[in-house]
Order: sequence, then C-alpha cells, then structure tokens
Amino acid sequence: MENQIKRVNRTLKYQGVIVDFYSDTMQMPDGRLAEWDLIHHRKGAAAVVPVLPDGKILMVRQFRNALDRMTIEIPAGARDSTEEETIHCAARELEEETGYRSEHLDYLMSLRTTVAYCDEFIDVYVARNLVHTKQHLDPDEFVELEAFELDQLCEMIYAGTIQDAKTVAALMAYKSKYCIK
Repeated sequence: MENQIKRVNRTLKYQGVIVDFYSDTMQMPDGRLAEWDLIHHRKGAAAVVPVLPDGKILMVRQFRNALDRMTIEIPAGARDSTEEETIHCAARELEEETGYRSEHLDYLMSLRTTVAYCDEFIDVYVARNLVHTKQHLDPDEFVELEAFELDQLCEMIYAGTIQDAKTVAALMAYKSKYCIK
C-alpha cells in the first residue's frame, strides 16, 4: 500500500521555533485527494533515564503548556542542531535539568513520538554513576527534581499519573532491559 499513496503537494502553514506545520495533499489508491497534517520537528531530541546509586530514578516535574498542567518526566530536550549527536544532547540535558552528569551513557532505545502526524524522534539513554554538579536551566525552564523507585513510577504509569510517551516507553524499556531477569 505504501507505493499506492503519494504526496502530491506540501504547503508550509506555520514555521515555529522547534516545529513547522505543513498541510500535505495526498493521492489515495483510488485517485481521491486527501489533506493530511504534518508536524516536522526540525532537530530531533534525546532523553535520559538517570539512575541514582540507590537505584532510584531522578525525574523532573515541570509545567507543560499542551496539557495545561505539571507532568513528571525523564530529562529530555531538543538537539542544538541536526549535526549534534543525540548522546551529547542527552548528556547536556541531564546536567542542565538535574544538576548531575555521567561519564558514560548507555543507549536504551529510539522512538517516534506521534507517528500519525509528527516526525519527531527521540533517542533515549541510561545514565548511571551520576556525579552531582549544578543545574543549568534555560531562562524559560522551571523544573523540580524528585527521585522515585522504579516500582513507584510504574504504578504512576498504570494509574495514569505519568502519561508522557517518551517517559512511559523509556521506563518500561529500562525495567525490561535492566531489572527483569
């Protein structure tokens, strides 16, 4: 079916700071035309599961405008450029948001956040052997830090308290890869 659906036009509707919004005209297998929305994330992103020496996971609590509420998430952020390696982005975001750094990050997974209408990707890493430094928050960033047991975080996922897709996927992948034998 992939070869039967064809983009015949793409129109930029809005250019934002991080994302661009397009309207795509698509030709269906039966010849009809349909309008599909596309959100293009210009840089991609990285995230990190920061594991403290006692096994607790350091999370950030922050306000998210799209949900109009506070969320609990793993530290993450956009790459500075399309050339920046995601591991460097993850290390930077770890220190910026949590005030911790790690000399070694382990690749955990890659994910696409919302494949129906957005091309954003996020590479996720695990950081252990954390060294306390200092937070370097962006001027518009206000985050609170809190450490949780992995089982607590899983319960928060099952209860619907944590709904952020990258966080849910990362925590479940971390649990499967590092904690289930």
